[in-house]
Amino acid sequence: MAVCFSGKHIYVQFVDDLARKTLAAASTRGKEKKGVKANVTGAQAIGKLAAETARSKGIAKVVFDRAGARYHGKVKALADAAREGGLQF
Repeated sequence: MAVCFSGKHIYVQFVDDLARKTLAAASTRGKEKKGVKANVTGAQAIGKLAAETARSKGIAKVVFDRAGARYHGKVKALADAAREGGLQF
């Protein structure tokens, strides 16, 4: 589960490193979450959406790659929401 934050958007991808393929993705730019901002509330919404998307593809356990971002604020909110959605990491 690779997470990336820009000034306006939040992106989450579930990547299979061995096959070099993206298995699932969720972001604030998607049709489901249009209008969600890149803040703590938006991170919670995207975390929930990412968990639903991953679970629908059969993904239950992930490694959380926060790309060097500190684990607080938006990153923590997204991770907590994903855990509540059923992902294990």
